[in-house]
Amino acid sequence: MRVAFQGQDGAYSQQAVFDFYPEAEAVACPAFDAVFDAVALGDCQAAMIPIENSLAGSIHQNYDLLLRHNLFIVGEHFLRVRHCLIGLPGVKKSEIERAVSHPQALDQCDEYLRRHGIRREVGLDTAGSVALIKERGERPVAAIASRRAAEIYRMNVIEEGIEDDPQNYTRFLAISPTAVEAEGETKTSIVFTLPNRAGTLYEAIGVFGRRNLDLTKIESRPLAGTPWDYFFYLDFIGDPRAARVNEALNELATLAPMLRVLGSYARFQ
Repeated sequence: MRVAFQGQDGAYSQQAVFDFYPEAEAVACPAFDAVFDAVALGDCQAAMIPIENSLAGSIHQNYDLLLRHNLFIVGEHFLRVRHCLIGLPGVKKSEIERAVSHPQALDQCDEYLRRHGIRREVGLDTAGSVALIKERGERPVAAIASRRAAEIYRMNVIEEGIEDDPQNYTRFLAISPTAVEAEGETKTSIVFTLPNRAGTLYEAIGVFGRRNLDLTKIESRPLAGTPWDYFFYLDFIGDPRAARVNEALNELATLAPMLRVLGSYARFQ
């Protein structure tokens, strides 16, 4: 089984692939668009995409790509993100002047970097930043990435656990061309639009509240071409095969000009 991820060897997304699909071949893609295309075109059977981080928030591009492609969410995985300061072999922390990494990784280590007087340099991704500083050979420059990335590129872990908050988790979604029938406690993800009038969002949320369905996430994204109108992405605990969930979705459909179920899948435990 081939599973796409954004980044290169040593990326946190690659670790999420191995955690969720232990026997899979992880296929590196340069950008999130390419990840979705790899699955949509059949080059890969699935993909793992980050959708939100407990510190940095949502990855909005992937919400937009979920809407653009006819793919299904088939699972979720929470990955504990433990950042390392990584440099050339033999380099000490006192030598480091700049740190390069993905913008979210830099944000998650912002207090640490300021405390040590290390300037930020934005890179494309975490593992790619390790490869970059190895290629450059600059001793005063470090990368922020995983220990696994340091091992792959044979670089030096100067310090581990430099994230500002140890409760640093990224939620990943597994996506596939085919939906699954979840077993056990089920989470469902939907996207919908609403008429731009007072009270419609309140009415939409009430559809779930009246049936005691637990909402775990709500996110709004601009609706292209119609300023100040939005798509609403919503996750809740429940399976559409259950009567009360089916009733809630049917009632929401009477309010929403567009409603799409992105997937129902086993809730990560």
